[in-house]
Amino acid sequence: MPNRHRGEIEAEIGGARRRLVLTLGALAELEAAFGADDLVALAERFTTGRLKARDLTRIIAAGLRGAGEAMSDDDVAAMEVAGGASAYVAIAAELIAVTFGTDET
Repeated sequence: MPNRHRGEIEAEIGGARRRLVLTLGALAELEAAFGADDLVALAERFTTGRLKARDLTRIIAAGLRGAGEAMSDDDVAAMEVAGGASAYVAIAAELIAVTFGTDET
């Protein structure tokens, strides 16, 4: 069971229930990928609501790697999620919300 107070979530990805967490290392990885100067800039980038499919792949892959999964962004891009594009957005949004303390649950 994920601990939301530690920023963990669970999601059905690629036919399996998986845990995701944006650890400090995962956040550093995303800062570099998005060219963000710091965590505040990274959080602001996410709050624009304008994420590309590649952005979703990076966020979800970083969350999986943060939870100990050994997979690349390309591995994640090839995985299916029930619900299509809106499900990918929901996974990334939930992960961002628990990571940056905007989660209401």
